[in-house]
Amino acid sequence: MATKGNNLSEYDKDTIPNAKDFRFGIVVSEWNEEITQGLFQGAFDAWIENGVQKENIVRWNVPGSFELIYGCKKMQESFEMLDAIVAVGNVIRGETKHFDFVCDGVTQGIKDLNVQTDIPVIFCVLTDNNIEQSRARSGGEHGNKGTEAAIAAIKMAQLRKDAKFYKG
Repeated sequence: MATKGNNLSEYDKDTIPNAKDFRFGIVVSEWNEEITQGLFQGAFDAWIENGVQKENIVRWNVPGSFELIYGCKKMQESFEMLDAIVAVGNVIRGETKHFDFVCDGVTQGIKDLNVQTDIPVIFCVLTDNNIEQSRARSGGEHGNKGTEAAIAAIKMAQLRKDAKFYKG
């Protein structure tokens, strides 16, 4: 989704499923903590605003964005009652190809978890060219990608619930 002209924190509350009985996990990278904490707060606030109980939110921290994959996998295995998990990270382009390898690895890893397991994992990893872009997307002028991820998690939790109903 392009950010220009969009506020990542805006959504129509009337289109959001009732989230009061959902349980969410969130795995947060400690790297670029200023940014990832802002993203976490955006997600947390959106969940609370939409009726999720604080005790139904589990947070784990991991050292960096690459470790999000393992953290999310272990959270899926440890908390089978979770309805969705949000992976929160931030990778800022530097002078080497490290940025490309981390971004590709995390993207593919989160995709793999979604294909191979039953608990949806929402990708909330900012991959920006500089810290200013990251700040703008973690509670700054473009809103908060964490809010957007939390809303996506609610919608995917509802989809998961509906799919189980149809399966019987």
